[in-house]
This record gives sequence, structure tokens and C-alpha cells, in this order.
Amino acid sequence: MNATRRIICLSIALVLGFLLAFMERSSAIAQETAADAAGDSGVLIENVRLFTGSDELSPPSNVLVRGNLITDISRDPIALDHIVNLVSIDGGGRTLMPGLIDAHWHAMFVRLRPVELITGDAGYTNLAAGVEATATLMRGFTTVRDMGGPTFALKLAIDRGLVVGPRLYPSGAMITITSGHGDFRQLSDLPRTIGGPLTRMELLGGSMIADSPDEVRMRVREQLMQGATQIKLTAGGGVSSPFSPLDVSTFTEAELRAAVEAAENWGTYVAVHAYTPAAIQRSIAAGVKCIEHAHLMDEATARLMAEKGIWLSTQPFLDDQDSNPQPAGSPERAKQLQVAAGTDRVYALAKKYDLKTAFGTDILFSEALARRQGARLTKLTRWYSAAELLKQATQANGELLKLSGLRDPYPGRLGVIEKGALADLLLVDGNPLANIDLIADPDKNFLVIMKDGKIYKNNLRK
Repeated sequence: MNATRRIICLSIALVLGFLLAFMERSSAIAQETAADAAGDSGVLIENVRLFTGSDELSPPSNVLVRGNLITDISRDPIALDHIVNLVSIDGGGRTLMPGLIDAHWHAMFVRLRPVELITGDAGYTNLAAGVEATATLMRGFTTVRDMGGPTFALKLAIDRGLVVGPRLYPSGAMITITSGHGDFRQLSDLPRTIGGPLTRMELLGGSMIADSPDEVRMRVREQLMQGATQIKLTAGGGVSSPFSPLDVSTFTEAELRAAVEAAENWGTYVAVHAYTPAAIQRSIAAGVKCIEHAHLMDEATARLMAEKGIWLSTQPFLDDQDSNPQPAGSPERAKQLQVAAGTDRVYALAKKYDLKTAFGTDILFSEALARRQGARLTKLTRWYSAAELLKQATQANGELLKLSGLRDPYPGRLGVIEKGALADLLLVDGNPLANIDLIADPDKNFLVIMKDGKIYKNNLRK
């Protein structure tokens, strides 16, 4: 009997202990939640020089982050009243700059070869993209505008904290025509039947083929239904498409206009892949707000873009170690060289006509090239000062993202260090205005990486 009592008493004690521990933990969580809700937590970054878009860094300053916003910037000590849970970082006179933004990224297409995308397992594709998303953030790119690919699930996983990665502005499937850039079928897959079965790439959500205004309108609405923040069409030929010469203009103006109308009905915009004057000018006539690439445009086209306030989202494509060259002697290699030859001209025209210019990388099918995402940004020193190129990859790109209007999943200012802006910040070990190559080695030189007020890397933690 005594043994039974002892067992019962022990059991009761264990249960009471468990309940007490659970209540204490619940109370702690409630207190933490209440503190956060009341703004009683924060991150103070002291003694840093700010990059604000000008040619010189600010004098030593202090920055306070509460929640996901920058709430105070001061050269004087910042009052910390009512902040109970404070993380303090001594910047030691280093540079604090906004998180980098890549305006032309393909989150699903970085780590896999094209054949793996079409024939491989979708689950593996998503897992690989998740790993790459984490690597992207740890390179200091706190936001990406995804310009084609089935990224809706990845974005959801990042936003819910299941995967560590950058803010993601998804276009969904890039929309193309039969034989256009993004039509990955072979000749053996022809003919296509209107309303017939979808291709493997269409089923995966990588691209969608549309050959009339009504089809375009439907495909655009499908992307918006899934959460697209902007729409991507391929208005001209592309390098990697075997059946799409660079000189062709793919969509008709009526088809482009159908996409623009559908997007504008949702309060957002259309961006198009286009290299040639004809493709660009037709797109502008249809109401497109942003041109991707444009490496073969002429002066008249640049002037038109300036007059209409059209965005240029372009990339420093050069025939160098970062070009991921197409097979020697192939038509694709010839197209690649033609695009690279136009890079100097597109940037010269962008500067001459003061075009609203965004930076992107458009890295595809190469984990090795993705690791050089920041190095690709530094290539802009061929045309811009360090301050100009950093502003392009932060403040300018942040302005472009806001074209999404009410479809913007992250309301607030991006790409700037200002009171009230979203807290996406990098602490750089050195002055990138004096040595832009610091950006090319984020593992070594980005000591702190913050996105949305949360610290994902802190090499100064004691």
C-alpha cells in the first residue's frame, strides 16, 4: 500500500511539475509576445557610418530598430526608454548600408540544370531552391524580384519562417508564345493543340504558352490568382532558347495590351524580356512599365523610354568568367556574344538619357555563378561610381518594387536607411565606397545581416 501511495504521489508530483513548467513557459512566451507587441524589444546599432546614396558616408551615427522598422537615427545617443529586450551592436565605425536587392532573379532555376527542371522531381527542385534562398540572403541580398518560375510556395515558406531567405517578389510563370523565349518544347512535341494538354514546364509553373489576347489574359490572371506581384512576358527572342532568334518580336501589341490590362486591373504592372528596339517599342506602346535587358536598343528607343518614364532593368552581361558560356559554335553562343557586345551601349544610353535603371543578375543554372552575385554587382564600376552602383542595387531597386502597388507583399520603404523604413541592413567591415570589392566577399566582409528587423548573421556577437 505504501509503495502504491509513493507511486501515486510521485506521479502527481511529476504532473504538477510538468504543469508548473508549462505554465511558466507559457507565461514567459506571453510576456515576450506582450513585450514585442508593446515595442519593448529592439536592436541598437551604434557607431556606424551610413550609406545613404551619396558619394560620402555619414558621420558616426546610431540606428535603432524596433520590430521590423528603423525607428530612430541619430548622431547622439538614442533614448532607450521602455526597451526591455535590447540587442546592442557596436559597429566600431564600420559601414551600415541597406540590404542589397536583385531585380532580376530566378530562385527556382539557380541550382539545377535545364534538363533537371523538366524531367526531375518537383520536390527536389523546391528543396534545392530553399537551400539557395538561404545562401542568397547570406550574400547580403535581402530582397529579390523573381522574373519567372514557380516560386509561390518558396515565398510562403520564407514569409512563414520555415525557410530562411530574402523577401521575394514573384512573377510566377513567365508567359511566352509558341517558339518564343521560354518555350522549352522540342520539334517532336509539335503541333500544339489549342486547349490541349499542358507541357511539363507549364505544369511545373516555369512558363506558360499563350498565342492570342484571350490566352494571354487567362495566363496573366492565373499568375495573379496565385500571388504574382508583377507579370513577366517574353516580348522578344532569347539567348538560351533554341527556336527563338534575338531579332524576333514575339507577342503582338494586342496580346501585350491584354496582359497590361489584366495586370492593371489588379493594380500592378507588366515587365517584358526584350532586347531589340522593335520589341521594346511595341511593349511601350502596349503600356508595359519595365523592360528587362534591352542590350540591343538604339538611341531613339532610349529617348522614348526616358520620355515615357519606363524602367530599364538590365544586367552587366560580359564575355568573361561570369558569363556561363553557351556551347562553342552553337547558335546560342553567337546570340550570347551579340548580347555581351551590346552591354556597353545599353549602359551608355541609360546614363545619357538618365533612365530609371535597376540592377539584376539573371543568374541561371549555376550555383558557382550564384556565389558571385555580389561580384557581378561590382562589374558596374565599368560605367558607374561605387556610390551610383550601390544606390542602383538598393534605393533604385526598392523604388521599382513599389510599382506592384497594392500587390506589394511588403508595404514600406525598401533599399534605404531612413526613419520608418523596413529594417533590411548590412554591416560592412570597411568602406565600400572606397573599396567596392568588399561587396564581392560577403562571407568575410558582411559582419551583420538583418532582414525585416531580424538578425540572421552577427559576427560581432560576444
